[in-house]
Amino acid sequence: MTTTDDVPAHPAPPTGRTPRWGSDAVVDLLQHAGIPYIALNPGASFRGLHDSLVNYAGDAGPHLLLCLHEEHAVAIAHGWAKVTGEPMAVALHSNVGLMHATMALYNAWCDRVPMLVIGATGPLDAAERRPWIDWIHTAADQPALVRNFVKWDDTPTSVPASLESLARAWDITRTAPTAPTYVVLDSAVQEQQLTHLPAPPRITRGRAADQPTASADSIARAAAALARATSPVVLLGPGRRDDTAWTNRIKLAEALGARVITDLKAGSTFPTRHPAHVPGPGFFLGEPARQALHDADAILALGWIDLAGTLAQAEAPGSAAVVSATLEPLLANGWSKDHQGRAPTDVWLPAEPDTAVADLLTHLPPGPRTPWTPRPAPVPATKTGPIDLPRLAATLRSALTGVDTTLIRLPLGWDGDSWDFEHPLDYLGYDGGGGIGSGPGMTVGAALALRGTGRLPVAVLGDGDYLMGVQAIWTAVNQHVPALIVVANNRSYFNDEVHQEKVALVRDRDVSRKWVGQRIADPAPDLAGLARAQGAAGYGPITGQEQLADTLRTAVHDARAGATVVVDVVVETGYAPAMAAALTREDQADKAERNR
Repeated sequence: MTTTDDVPAHPAPPTGRTPRWGSDAVVDLLQHAGIPYIALNPGASFRGLHDSLVNYAGDAGPHLLLCLHEEHAVAIAHGWAKVTGEPMAVALHSNVGLMHATMALYNAWCDRVPMLVIGATGPLDAAERRPWIDWIHTAADQPALVRNFVKWDDTPTSVPASLESLARAWDITRTAPTAPTYVVLDSAVQEQQLTHLPAPPRITRGRAADQPTASADSIARAAAALARATSPVVLLGPGRRDDTAWTNRIKLAEALGARVITDLKAGSTFPTRHPAHVPGPGFFLGEPARQALHDADAILALGWIDLAGTLAQAEAPGSAAVVSATLEPLLANGWSKDHQGRAPTDVWLPAEPDTAVADLLTHLPPGPRTPWTPRPAPVPATKTGPIDLPRLAATLRSALTGVDTTLIRLPLGWDGDSWDFEHPLDYLGYDGGGGIGSGPGMTVGAALALRGTGRLPVAVLGDGDYLMGVQAIWTAVNQHVPALIVVANNRSYFNDEVHQEKVALVRDRDVSRKWVGQRIADPAPDLAGLARAQGAAGYGPITGQEQLADTLRTAVHDARAGATVVVDVVVETGYAPAMAAALTREDQADKAERNR
């Protein structure tokens, strides 16, 4: 895992410098925290802070990342946190900028990533407001717009209180369970001339030193229940991106002799070619995973997304012991139902999943407990004809042969068996809230965090996601961030075509009209042209297999040379077989429920 001390390293804050304005003191605090970047779209409500970042901060940062939309600013910070595990700062202009950013903030909340969001407002003292503009950019309780999906918020009214609130927000966002925090800075406070130096709060850098852990008794009970099992299963949700955590998960699976199920929403958390790994990871539960859970006599859920729903889908036996390592109950507030259903657990370990893994290993003998049969490598798709997702995956993988790659995002129809993951940075997972439009911004943020690591950032995005967030690409070009975005362009909001088909079938209506109001065609947008308009390299649309391999090789070459590259690949609509089967099971369950 990279950290803010690794990419990029910033000089220490200048010494002998005296803050003259309230916003200068804010910059001092951000520098002592070691925050490398602050993503923003400009706004008058934080003009004081903007001036301090430009004219007071010096080379120590935070460096400004200019974005063309507030939603992209938050998505970039989200992508950064997916790689580093640490917060970036974001500045959002008053109430109107916050309204633009809400979808991206919800994604970050659902994905449980840290982020320091600095809001701003017109003067809270009405006597200080300029006519018209300051009034419409000031709210009585601005954080109320997002209070239900940030971890903590505040609206301080003095320079010392602003520094204290930012320090508290910094501590809270870095403490598990992580999530964004939001502090509103009064524009008048930012622009206040200092008559004396405020006492700076004590600030630490990097990951917070102390994190919640489960009790020794709970760890011992969980280890005993798992050790007794003859058919244990481990469900791996999101985890840390460092080598130690990765190795410990392998050791735990081998010590338990367990089958391991991973989730494409969570990223790469376990080597997919390890014989313990259950084939067919996806965004939904595949048949091999369902069968493994159905046969399990003990289940260890490590931060698994939607444990209750998964157990119900698999018809897991009620006699199976369930151990769940998660901090989710400490964060759920009831407004959003992203906490999912209440799962039946025999032992709850209130700890970060990777902390629980390390603790469990101290109670178990080393493995492997079961003789493993190595799994074969995935077989590339070879048939000719129109491009589908498996063929796109095989061709992209071939173009990246010998290139250390991080897959940042994958589309819903992706076949989990088409690409092996052998490192925690091989794949970063989904966006948490399912908010279409987050992909380009998260790609930019992740690529920024990966710069200098030797890894090539690659994202495979749907065309709907790309079109909603395409302006984020400008920031990547502006910052000279190399990245490769491949748009799997089915020229449709295809997921909703599936839903329209379901409704039409239930109502005995014309299924052939499912595309109406869904297809992105007539005219088809020039996706590569949108990239070129922002200074990126753009290729496509690619409509035939014979063009695809050459174009992807060229795109990889360009990205490795430092360019931001977009390739528009027109693909057949459809889902991978595993996902199609999962959706069929869902349909059958719906039908059974209606007939009861």
